Amino acid sequence: MITMQYDITLPADYDMAVIRHRIAEKGHLLDGFPGLAFKAWLHASRDDRELPSRDNLYAPFYLWHDSEGMNAFLGGAGFATLARDFGRPAVRTWIPWQAELAADLRNAACATREWAAIPAHADLGSLRETEIAAARQDRAAGALAAIAAYDPTGWTLLRFRLWPTLRPDLARDGRQLYRVGHVSQPGAAR
Repeated sequence: MITMQYDITLPADYDMAVIRHRIAEKGHLLDGFPGLAFKAWLHASRDDRELPSRDNLYAPFYLWHDSEGMNAFLGGAGFATLARDFGRPAVRTWIPWQAELAADLRNAACATREWAAIPAHADLGSLRETEIAAARQDRAAGALAAIAAYDPTGWTLLRFRLWPTLRPDLARDGRQLYRVGHVSQPGAAR
């Protein structure tokens, strides 16, 4: 499996209704995309009173079964359209240690994402076990998805969660909160 996310930071005065409309119009297009475990269509707004963000963001998050699906998407028409509309964003990827997923993620309302540096002398085996336990604990506490992953290129840790309700209580330094506009999840009961 591979996780992937790109952040598109939009101007402070950007009309975020444009992003919400884009998600409503295009979200279903990836519902059956080969190789995709799920795509969470995420956005955050500076003027959101419940989930305030430092920036206006459009930041889809993906979990792929393998690199074949990811490559097909990045080389396809959908990503080409995104690059035309916003410029080609840097795409971050991580290797999952754990992906705890509910059978149906379509009711997700909120997402949290944290990045953390992995210290140079960290015991990676112990860190992996700690992060797997934390993902399982959050899933047991109601998260619809709980992913722990790492990037060995920059030695960063990723914690990503999908929640069924808005969770302003989870705000803290180093953690980005998003609204979920749509979840594309092949195979979910419709």
